[in-house]
Amino acid sequence: MTNQPDRHARAVLPIPQHSYAGLIKYDAKDPESTFPPIEPLRPPAGAPNVLIILIDDAGFGSASAFGGPCHTPNAEKLAAGGLRYNRFHNTALCSPTRAALLTGRNHHTVGMGGITELATSAPGYNSMRPDNCAPLAETLKLNGYSTAQFGKCHEVPVWETSPLGPFDRWPAGGNGFEYFYGFIGGESNQYYPSLYEGNTPVEPPKTPEEGYHLTEDLADHAINYIRQQKALMPDKPFFVYFAPGATHAPHHVSTEWSEKYKGKFDQGWDKLREEIFARQKELGVIPQNADLTARPKEIPAWDEMDPNLKPVLIRQMEVYAGFMEHTDHHVGRVIDAIADLGILDDTVIYYIIGDNGASAEGTVHGTFNEYFSLNGASAMESVEFMASKVGEFGTPTSYNHYAVGWAHALDTPYQWTKQVASHWGGTRTGAIVHWPRGIQAKGEVRTQFHHVIDVAPTVLEAAGLPEPVFVHGIQQKPYEGVSMTYSFNDAKAAERRETQYFEMFVNRGIYHKGWTAVTRHSIPWMMGTALPPIDDDVWELYGPDDWTQAHDLAKENPDMLRDL
Repeated sequence: MTNQPDRHARAVLPIPQHSYAGLIKYDAKDPESTFPPIEPLRPPAGAPNVLIILIDDAGFGSASAFGGPCHTPNAEKLAAGGLRYNRFHNTALCSPTRAALLTGRNHHTVGMGGITELATSAPGYNSMRPDNCAPLAETLKLNGYSTAQFGKCHEVPVWETSPLGPFDRWPAGGNGFEYFYGFIGGESNQYYPSLYEGNTPVEPPKTPEEGYHLTEDLADHAINYIRQQKALMPDKPFFVYFAPGATHAPHHVSTEWSEKYKGKFDQGWDKLREEIFARQKELGVIPQNADLTARPKEIPAWDEMDPNLKPVLIRQMEVYAGFMEHTDHHVGRVIDAIADLGILDDTVIYYIIGDNGASAEGTVHGTFNEYFSLNGASAMESVEFMASKVGEFGTPTSYNHYAVGWAHALDTPYQWTKQVASHWGGTRTGAIVHWPRGIQAKGEVRTQFHHVIDVAPTVLEAAGLPEPVFVHGIQQKPYEGVSMTYSFNDAKAAERRETQYFEMFVNRGIYHKGWTAVTRHSIPWMMGTALPPIDDDVWELYGPDDWTQAHDLAKENPDMLRDL
C-alpha cells in the first residue's frame, strides 16, 4: 500500500499516526475537500504467515524425525519439505524456554531463571518480563499481524493467575496475542484441563467419555481460528503459537494410540538407546563419527530393575510413544488446514520438538500418579501397587509419568535430561523449519549452532520488519538472538551464534566456537536432597569434534577450560 510506514517508522511501536496537515474547506462538497484514504495497518508486502509449534518435554531422540522410536509422520513430512536443525537449543526447562522463545532474549534477561512457581524477588528470577523486552507477538501485532496462542502458557507470575489478573503478562493481556485458548500453568490433565479463553475460565466442550482430549481440542480451535482469519482478513498474515501440553506429564492418551507400540520396548532403555543411535546415524542427524555417551551411574541399568516391575516400565514407554504420535497427528491437522487454504508456501513454520530434554521427573521407577513423587511420597507406589494399575496408565484414572531410564534413552545420544542445562541431553532440541517461498532446499540438515532466542529475529527478518527500538514509549533492550535466515539456503554458511550460556538449577554450561565447558550441580529426580557447595562442582571440557560431549578434556586442556 502506498501510504504504509517505511522500515524506519516501524522501529517505534505503535507506529506514530500522522495528522492531516492540509487545508480543510468549510463545505464538504468543495472539490478541494479531499483527504487521504483510511488504510488498515499491514506488514510489508510479502510478509509471511508464521506458525510456531512447541512440543513439551521431548528429547532429541524421541521423534522419528530425529531417529526416535515415536512415529511422527507429520514432522517427517515437514522436514522432507524443509530443514532439520540438529544443533538447536533450549534452556532445559519449560517457562524459561517459552519466555526466551517469545522475546528473543535469554531467560534470565526476561526474569525467568526458573519456572514461575519457583520465582523469587532476585533479579533474573522474579518471573516478571520487564517492559523493555516486548514479546514477539506484540511487535507483530503492532505491525499489522493477527496473533493467537493455543495451549500452554506457563509464563504468568503465580500471584497473577487468578481470573482477576492483572493480565499484563497473560497471552491475551500484555503478551501480544489477540486470542488465547489454553491453560496458564506448567502442566494439565489432558482429559480434565483448566482452560481459559482469553482471560476467562471456560469448561471443556465434552467429557473424556465422549472422546475429549486436550490436544485435539487445541487443534480444533487453532484450525477454526486460522480459517476464520483468512476468511475475514485474507490480506493480513497471522502469527499462531501452537504449544500443546503434550508430551509433558501426565502422559494421557487413549489405548487406541498406545496399543500401536505393544511389545516395541520390551528390550529396555539401554538397548533402546543403541537402536536410536543407529537410526540417527542412518538418518544423518548426527555425524557418523559421533560416540554414544555413557549412561550416568545415577541412572540404573535396565538389567538392574525388578523383573516384577518391568511390565509396568514397558507400559509407561508404550503410553508415552502413543502420546507423542497422537500429538504429531493433531499438529498435522493444523498444518493440513494451512495447506488446504493454499497458504502453506507463504507460511514460516517452526516445529520445535521439545522445550527441554525428556523429563526425568518421574523417578527411577516412574509413577502412576506423579503427585506422589512431587509430594515426597513415592515410596507409597510399591511394585505391587504399580503392577495393579498397569492397564490404567494413560487413561483418565491416571496421572502417570515414565521412569528416568526412558527419559535418558529419549535424549540419545547425549548425557542427562530436562533440568540439566550443563549437557546437551537437557538442552539440545530437534527443530524443523519449513517455508517453501523462502527456503529452496528440501530435506536437508543444518548444523549451525542456534538457540530458541534466535527464532524471534528470524521471524522479523522473514517479515521484513525491524527490531523495535521503542514499544509503548519504552526503549527496548536489543534482542540477544540472531536471525537464522542466513542458513536457510546455505548449508555451509558460517554460524552466527558463536557463544551461548546455559544455566538451570545451578547446572551450568558455556558454548564458545565449538568448545563447551559444563558442570552438573543437581539431579532432577533427587528432590529434597542436600546439594553440594557450588565450589565443589567439577567442570568438564568438550572439544569441537566431540558432537555428543562424550570425551572430557578437562585434565588434558586446563587452559581452555579456564578461558571458558
